[in-house]
Amino acid sequence: MSWSSNNDDDSPWGKSSKDNKKSYNGSGSTGDGGNDDPFKNIQDRLKKFFPNKNPASLSLVLLIILGFWAISGFYRVGTDEQGVVTRFGQYVRTTEPGLHYHLPFPVESVFKPKVTRVNRIEVGFRTSQSQFSQNPQARQVPEEALMLTGDENIVDLNFTIFWIINDAKDFLFNVRNPEITIKSIGESVMREKIGQTPIDPILSEGKSIVEEDVKNKVQSVLDYYKSGVLVTQVQLQKADPPELVIESYRDVQRAKTDEQRLRNEAEAYRNDIIPKARGEAERKIQEAEAYKQEVVAKAQGEAQRFLSVYDSYKSSKDVTRERIYLETLEKTLGKIDKIIVDKNAGSGIVPYLPLPELKKKNKNIETREEKNE
Repeated sequence: MSWSSNNDDDSPWGKSSKDNKKSYNGSGSTGDGGNDDPFKNIQDRLKKFFPNKNPASLSLVLLIILGFWAISGFYRVGTDEQGVVTRFGQYVRTTEPGLHYHLPFPVESVFKPKVTRVNRIEVGFRTSQSQFSQNPQARQVPEEALMLTGDENIVDLNFTIFWIINDAKDFLFNVRNPEITIKSIGESVMREKIGQTPIDPILSEGKSIVEEDVKNKVQSVLDYYKSGVLVTQVQLQKADPPELVIESYRDVQRAKTDEQRLRNEAEAYRNDIIPKARGEAERKIQEAEAYKQEVVAKAQGEAQRFLSVYDSYKSSKDVTRERIYLETLEKTLGKIDKIIVDKNAGSGIVPYLPLPELKKKNKNIETREEKNE
């Protein structure tokens, strides 16, 4: 089908000039001999929009437009960004911060994601800013927060995943909806870890271990997907029993605390009494050992003395017998008060010798002499 120049209203380009009668057919050729120069066709079309301009002015306008189109290829990448250049949608190159150039649209395009900004994903709760309060308000999401522990208890757990873009190319082209992907992976890994851990470590000293294990596992899955995401931290915001049983659980925890306190007190008492008992037992053992050695030594001494006396007796029986007799009298009568009465004393002499009184007088005299000295 062709457009006729006899009826100017039928032309798709509007009315044509009367002094240049031409017809335009569907093949793109003109009726005056078939000029197929596309630049000439553009000039002819521009003439219709600018009928009072000469060809030189039209060329200048065209060059200015081409210049602006070429200049539009310059772009700047910020210090916190990476530039990803695509050509007709296909990845071409990655550019670092600074001024760069790419072929203007629609040939090449550039994406500039923020690679240093720390992003956060909340699981189990959502925070929102209220117009009546400056502090963010937290809204619980029970279907995400309630998890089953390894000892078949239920824990209400909220946590946050902090992440940055590690590789802009992988982030843009390898994973669709990265935030949803990270959230799904984080929730799945956390449920797996909680399902392998008893509830007590989760609520107390085991939180840091859970955070580190979940972070490493999420990162390994994202690396497997080549997502270009680096997980910087997994932080547990809250780990409590469900609200319906939290008071009962706190009672149990208080009972366990009392049990641990009593256990510690008993342990302290044991640590105090056992060393004392061991010391007392050791002292008695040493005393018994000393007594044993003393008794044995005495027995051996007595036996040795008896043997020596017996040997002396065998060599000189009379002398030994007399010495034994005198020693026996000395031991027997040495501490007894004695009065000697001489039956052979003559008349006029009192046959009485008060030895105890004389002994006491001698002791008193010696005591006074010591004091005077």
